[in-house]
Amino acid sequence: MSLLVVGLSHRSAPVSVLERASLSAEAQTKLLQDTVAAEPASEGAVLATCNRIELYADVDKFHAGVAELSTLLAQHSGVGLEELTPYLYVHYEDRAVHHLFSVACGLDSMVVGEGQILGQIKDSLARAQATHTAGRLLNDLFQQALRVGKRAHSETGIDRAGQSLVTFGLEQLALGTPVESWARGKKALVIGAGSMSSLSAATLARAGVAEVVVANRTPDRAERLVRILTEGGDTDVTARAVPMTSVPFELTRADVVVSCTGATGLVLTGDMVAAGVEGRVDATPVVDLDAVAEEDARESAPVAQPPAEDGCPVELPTVRPGFSVMGEAAVAGMDAATLEQHGAWAAGSAVERRDAARGTGPEADAEVIGALAAAASAIGRIPERRRPEPVDVPQRPEPVLFLLDLAMPRDVDAAAHRLPGVRLVDIESLAEASADAPMAADVDQVRRIVSDEVAAFGAAQRAAHITPTVVALRTMAADVVAGEMARLEGRLPGLDDKHRAEITQTVRRVVDKLLHAPTVRVKQLAAEPGGAGYADALRTLFDLDPETVASVSRAEESTEKNAENRGPG
Repeated sequence: MSLLVVGLSHRSAPVSVLERASLSAEAQTKLLQDTVAAEPASEGAVLATCNRIELYADVDKFHAGVAELSTLLAQHSGVGLEELTPYLYVHYEDRAVHHLFSVACGLDSMVVGEGQILGQIKDSLARAQATHTAGRLLNDLFQQALRVGKRAHSETGIDRAGQSLVTFGLEQLALGTPVESWARGKKALVIGAGSMSSLSAATLARAGVAEVVVANRTPDRAERLVRILTEGGDTDVTARAVPMTSVPFELTRADVVVSCTGATGLVLTGDMVAAGVEGRVDATPVVDLDAVAEEDARESAPVAQPPAEDGCPVELPTVRPGFSVMGEAAVAGMDAATLEQHGAWAAGSAVERRDAARGTGPEADAEVIGALAAAASAIGRIPERRRPEPVDVPQRPEPVLFLLDLAMPRDVDAAAHRLPGVRLVDIESLAEASADAPMAADVDQVRRIVSDEVAAFGAAQRAAHITPTVVALRTMAADVVAGEMARLEGRLPGLDDKHRAEITQTVRRVVDKLLHAPTVRVKQLAAEPGGAGYADALRTLFDLDPETVASVSRAEESTEKNAENRGPG
């Protein structure tokens, strides 16, 4: 096995680079064809989602494979190789398997534990099968990744570690309010009718929105999604389909907009969004009058006088608002001589009695005041340190239009972030919000599952690598038995059928017993790390015909291709 993956994701590249490097379905197909046409690769598969682009291949040379796959990604993504290279990561053999299994379990997702990636892996395998670029290795790998992902979700609570990207995005829009309470009664506009848009529409319907409007470039797909929403029976949502030309009008009446299309340009410009909220929000910035009144009351409040200290030779000044509360306020403006006098008094019994109650000693005060005296000697006085003057920041109007942009590249102009009355959550802001999301304890259990499955997959691949050699060895042994029985037939022409059958069975049992231990043991050894060389040793020891071994491999691949036509499980 020489599995290689070269890719970039939200963990390695900024959203702006991922956005430019995104691949259309047509570009993915062309990339696959060019991958297997390249010299180092014999198989290829592309996993392209909203936050990752990865190219998997079975290569015969590591360094040449990395160079070729990186170049192909740059060519088909339209991002120059020099610009793309710093953001690429490379995994090889077992590390590549570990990476895909982790991705399938949702461990590498923007929102840990999300399950949508399984459908995307399934689509990736289906595309590679349709273009005939997935051979035995990638078929086995992606099929097993799907099983590992399903196992992680069924055996652990990884779903509790995070939500789907749609749910997480809606939670970010709701700003801490339960999504069901926030969404109830709202009117939703869903732009696009693909898998992510369909999931968004269904999630909004279950959350209790009053209406879902679906806009899509292909009317049939929009109508189909509407039928799914209205005929399901689990919600009473009203749904209808509209053409893309109706989006500007629908923006003026929608409360929530979710957009996830495959468009290469903006679907909603800043001007379109601004027009959508025009007249629905007060253009005058809102000032929090209660906060202003509270601040005025605080500034006009009488100033407390510091408590008098018995025997203190210095009259402490009034602590005025704006000074720090770290001690400098009481002595600001004093000269060095006065500070020294104050320091000597502070070391006395009155301060000692005071500090005994609060757990500090007079020595500490004396040291602090001594340091202040030294500062006063150097600069003439203790400078007054004031807090920064508060700045009145007008509050933004409450949002009247909530935008969730799940597309890559983005559908919604980032300028919408600055529009009053608009709250926009996109892939970039989701990445920032999910970076601090708590990790569930079940994540550790999923990591153990991934490690176990990687070891099992590697063992199975190594064992499968030696199977054609073992089959060829047994085929050669059967030919030897058949040849010896033919010679015996010539020497003993009068041998009756009963004795001939008994002799044939005896010779076969002898051969089987001689081969049993070596073939079982060589399979065990081959399944261990570093066991790939046992197949070569077996072929050399028994002088097996390489063409015989190759023919067994071709027969196995032909059987697998027939199974492949049934599609991924």
